Amino acid sequence: MYIPKYFEVTNVKVIHKLIHDYPLATLVTTSANGLNANHIPMHLTDTLESYGTLRGHVARSNPLLEDIHGENQSLAIFHGPNAYITPTWYETKKEHGKVVPTWNYVVVHAYGNLQIVDKPEWLRTQIEALTDQNESQFSEPWAITDAPVEFTEKLFESIVGIEMKITKLLGKWKVSQNQPLENQLSVIKGLKDKQQQDMADLIGKNEF
Repeated sequence: MYIPKYFEVTNVKVIHKLIHDYPLATLVTTSANGLNANHIPMHLTDTLESYGTLRGHVARSNPLLEDIHGENQSLAIFHGPNAYITPTWYETKKEHGKVVPTWNYVVVHAYGNLQIVDKPEWLRTQIEALTDQNESQFSEPWAITDAPVEFTEKLFESIVGIEMKITKLLGKWKVSQNQPLENQLSVIKGLKDKQQQDMADLIGKNEF
């Protein structure tokens, strides 16, 4: 991934927060037929490793499992807010007109070797952690124990765990840092008018 210096984020806490807030990963692996991509929610577990560990689960019938040998490096991509930026939002357009459209976005690339974890207790812990993380936003969070045991046990039998210890993290926050303050402020206003508050907040914060 190409990352100009002013868009680069190296703060692990900031990167971890994005993974936590946007846990759906595009998981890229190498298969016998070339590159393969799956879209899987991953739970970030802080461990002794500085970058943490990603844990998820897939159906036993998923061909992804054939790609996992513990040797080939895999890539998990996490996407944060994104927004099209029209040149009409730039204050400097009125001065010289030398402005063009762009796209603001936030993305994290996490690298590591995938492993299959076929352990019932591990799998239950992973699913409970991922569920609790995402249910915490609701006033009446759902829990696995809310469903009949015989129903969930049957589902558990049809899935298997996957785990990736992160060995490399790249963060790119392209949020108008390369624009003068007057343009940043006008872009924030334009985004708010379009009800794209998440991106507007990122530009306003501008601390990574």
